[in-house]
Amino acid sequence: MTIALITQSNYIPWRGYFDLINNADIFAIYDEVQFTKDDWRNRNRIITDNRLQWLTIPVSTKGLFGQKISETIVADNFWAKKHFKSLEINYSKSTNFKLIMPFLSELYKEAEKQKNLSAINKIFIKAICDYLEIKTEIIDSSIIKKNSSDKNDRLVEICKAKNATKYLSGPSAKVYIQENLFNEQGIDVQWMHYKQYKKYKQNSKIYEKNCSILDTLFWLPKSEVLI
Repeated sequence: MTIALITQSNYIPWRGYFDLINNADIFAIYDEVQFTKDDWRNRNRIITDNRLQWLTIPVSTKGLFGQKISETIVADNFWAKKHFKSLEINYSKSTNFKLIMPFLSELYKEAEKQKNLSAINKIFIKAICDYLEIKTEIIDSSIIKKNSSDKNDRLVEICKAKNATKYLSGPSAKVYIQENLFNEQGIDVQWMHYKQYKKYKQNSKIYEKNCSILDTLFWLPKSEVLI
């Protein structure tokens, strides 16, 4: 049995994103689709003094409607230093500060050399997977020959190319996934049901679960990050 996960790349995504990856054998980063503004592709949230704060990678969008995620280019060379400084200031009292900051320092140095958003996201996703000892194979969906423009058919196509017998997806995809198309090709659709994550100490009086995994890494030992 081979389980495939196909989802768009996000910037420093939440911990559930990595639980998804950890439950699959193959993760195809689906960056051949349209970039969406005000979404998770180029931004995420951290906790700063009892509130959520966006960390956003500025990208070029003017006159580029319809551009793919893989075609999206960074519009500001200083974003990495700004993000790193925000993390350094706001997590200075966290449990794992001395462990995580050197790790992030190397990532942001590598990321700031890149102009392509998808490449930046991949740097963080792969490094965090390595840190959490996630062994899932990670590929770009674009390496799979494309024969269909239909979204469901394309997902099935990628699964078949990797000999997947199960397709794993987050629950929000239920609005568009046509399970029968997968079943007809011998692929079972498996829905991820996120369990209730245990609360942990944060820089907030009110617990915030929908923030970047970086917040989790600053406070929890890596053995407790994934379910």
